[in-house]
Amino acid sequence: MTPLLEIRRLDAFYGRTQALFGLDIDLDAGSVTTILGANGAGKTTTLRALCRAVRTRGEIRIDGKAVHNLATESIVRMGVAQVPDGRGTFTQLSVEDNLRLGAYTRRDKADIRLDMERMYDRFPRLKERRLQQAGTLSGGEQQMLAIARALMLRPRLLLLDEPSFGVAPLMVAEIFDVLGRIHQEDRVSILLVEQDAALALEFADRAYLLETGRVVMSGDAKTVAASEAVRRSYLGY
Repeated sequence: MTPLLEIRRLDAFYGRTQALFGLDIDLDAGSVTTILGANGAGKTTTLRALCRAVRTRGEIRIDGKAVHNLATESIVRMGVAQVPDGRGTFTQLSVEDNLRLGAYTRRDKADIRLDMERMYDRFPRLKERRLQQAGTLSGGEQQMLAIARALMLRPRLLLLDEPSFGVAPLMVAEIFDVLGRIHQEDRVSILLVEQDAALALEFADRAYLLETGRVVMSGDAKTVAASEAVRRSYLGY
């Protein structure tokens, strides 16, 4: 079976500075894959490379189709949605307007309304604040809004960059509970970048460990979690 996402020999650059070196990553349809590593290892750059936000060299395929030369909008239209580091919330707009913007590539107005109600069912806090300016939400609520906005695209592949960053622990648990239900019920594939390695490895099926822009370990998430090097460096025991 062809993976939903295939990355082969991927290099990425910021100007003349190379940040990724020959990455090979596979993500199967319906799975959760996590990318681990210290700050500066290249985790966020990997997600940016998938969306053509940085200069790249190598191959990126979605459902076997090469996308490394496509514009970002074309990749989005293939069903790839990203929740970026920092959330990317439109702070001056209301919660509801943010959700509408998430469906900007769609023309099925009736279904968009239904999906908006589904987001409110999954994130009741957002329903309570639907007319509130997004910039006045708490950090955790803004993260919920960013995820809900991405889901309004009806993505096949959801790219998540540090969803727990700056979020209170109880709300992190709530967010990952919803993500788990979205993954199970909607069969959305997830590529997760997460600084909390224990949380990420518990949530994911497969894991890749990056160091200085290179994959140094990969495998089943449970196997990676059992590695002594990962336990000592990332899990703290």
